[in-house]
Amino acid sequence: MTSDAPLILVADDSDANCELLREQLHSLGFRTVVAHDGPTVLATTLTERPRLVILDVHMPAGELEVDDGATGFEVCRRLKRDPRTASIPVIFITALNDTDDRVSAVEAGGDDFLAKPHNRLLLGARVRSLLKLKAATDALEDSYRRLRELERVRDDLMKMIVHDLKTPLTSILATLELLGDGDMGPLGRRQGDAVADTQRKAEELLSLIDDLLEVRRIEETSIALNREPIDPAGLLEEMLRDWALRFRQERTVAAADVAADTPVFSADRGMLRRVIGNLIQNALIHSGAPIEADPGGASRPERGPVYRDGHGTGDPAGVPRHHLPEVRAGAGRAHAARSDLGVGADVLSPGHRGARRPDLGAEH
Repeated sequence: MTSDAPLILVADDSDANCELLREQLHSLGFRTVVAHDGPTVLATTLTERPRLVILDVHMPAGELEVDDGATGFEVCRRLKRDPRTASIPVIFITALNDTDDRVSAVEAGGDDFLAKPHNRLLLGARVRSLLKLKAATDALEDSYRRLRELERVRDDLMKMIVHDLKTPLTSILATLELLGDGDMGPLGRRQGDAVADTQRKAEELLSLIDDLLEVRRIEETSIALNREPIDPAGLLEEMLRDWALRFRQERTVAAADVAADTPVFSADRGMLRRVIGNLIQNALIHSGAPIEADPGGASRPERGPVYRDGHGTGDPAGVPRHHLPEVRAGAGRAHAARSDLGVGADVLSPGHRGARRPDLGAEH
């Protein structure tokens, strides 16, 4: 027997029974420690930390203030109530075969039950089974503790990042406000427009940084959508004004041709602006040539895709021609299945007819 063999506490008021159990357990490869009364069992469990307890029902109660015939039940209840010992398996072993006693053993928190005289092989099988279960439970609890610790580290890191990002950005916003108000000298129309556009983008960035703190709430599905009625034409015109300077820089022709019968819908304006802005940004970044952008084109299926190349082919901008059949086929499948791949799959699909978007809380 090695020194790292599992330690088992044997609790019985009979020296003969204790010695028999010890010999059987030693032959099965386990170490043992013995207790003869209820208070000693509780004290030994805390000091020795056995992997398993084999407990007799009838033992001297001592200061436990219960009948000697129910000492084992009281000891088990106290072990299971104490967080330090709650995970230690308990096997009741007694001469009692009465159903009420078996029920009492289970209600006290016992994990298994053996009647005297017991079989050595059966005892070994029960002990090994409970030890395997305890090892699996301990591993699961350890993984959970590590996960909680990692979550705390992640949350602290995110708060630090948000703080470090907001500090210089706040200074940038203050400087842009001074420039826009003319406190640093007069600005021409083009310079004023550029400063105003930069200030709007910086404010959006500040809002995005604040949203990083919402990650925890999103994971707990407790984030609230700030719904409001949204006019599609007004929203897209607003987006085009915000992106006007970038469009000029990229030589992009932008328009918002929204069908007259497009209904007003309810959605979170901030989230929706973010999604549309990301789509526009992706179109500008991944296009190989100036493009024609029509964010409102999805409301007119006959107009084709939202973003088209500058050659008037009606194909998505920046996509190599040998990949176009795959892109068209994928867009068709996405529309036919009304998939939940994200708003881009619907908005960019030529056959878009409108679908409920749970991620935006909108119907459009």
